[in-house]
Amino acid sequence: MEFISWKNDDGVAVATINRPPANALSRSLILEVDQLLDEVENDDKVRVVLLHGEGRFFSAGADIKEFTEVSSGEEFSQLSASGQKVFERVETFHKPVIAAIHGAALGGGLELAMGCHMRFVSENAKLGLPELQLGLIPGFAGTQRLPRFVGVAKAAEMLLTSEPISGKEAAQLGLANRAYPEEDLFSETLSIAKKIAKKSPVSVKAAIQMLQYAKHASFYEGVNAEAESFGTVFVSEDAKEGIQAFLEKREAQFKGK
Repeated sequence: MEFISWKNDDGVAVATINRPPANALSRSLILEVDQLLDEVENDDKVRVVLLHGEGRFFSAGADIKEFTEVSSGEEFSQLSASGQKVFERVETFHKPVIAAIHGAALGGGLELAMGCHMRFVSENAKLGLPELQLGLIPGFAGTQRLPRFVGVAKAAEMLLTSEPISGKEAAQLGLANRAYPEEDLFSETLSIAKKIAKKSPVSVKAAIQMLQYAKHASFYEGVNAEAESFGTVFVSEDAKEGIQAFLEKREAQFKGK
């Protein structure tokens, strides 16, 4: 891959976006996000993905220069749909995808981050959807995901004014999990990712699936699915190992089976 590289750090695929100067999301970079998931999907040594940006930003938004190459509304719609499909894959990926956001996550950069299962930010980071400044609207599900995190009224304010919020405010609103001083962001996020990587891949996958029910299904559909999933997970080798390790007062060694 040209713009994304990754390495395994104790079960965490640390993936770095590196497309200077602002890590703008070109069509090629979005395809590389999809390729990254292809590479780690069946790698049993990878249990969590941590996505961060090289340089000053996580991602300052879509590559606006590419917009000048699009000649029709239909082509713009296709571009939007293809990006939405990749970010939906991030959201439903069976291994946790965590964003560490410094500098700025704007436009498409924030839309990518909102697709991740968790977001950790630097206190002074800027998060926003400024597309209306260009006479556009967000196209990678930003209008749909943002209200689910911050509420419709706050989302309307952010969209219609194009003004970003700070990382600290993002954490207060629930758009981000936690805010850290910038110098601590990566190490703290990596520590959380490694903690998750020690959990059973079987139960982590099931938990992610259940969270999708919480987002999109009725309460009763969700609890019924949870009961069924609970039974499936309970008979796994990991569950047996986890229970035995608890009784023996030792750390469990999960194998993902």
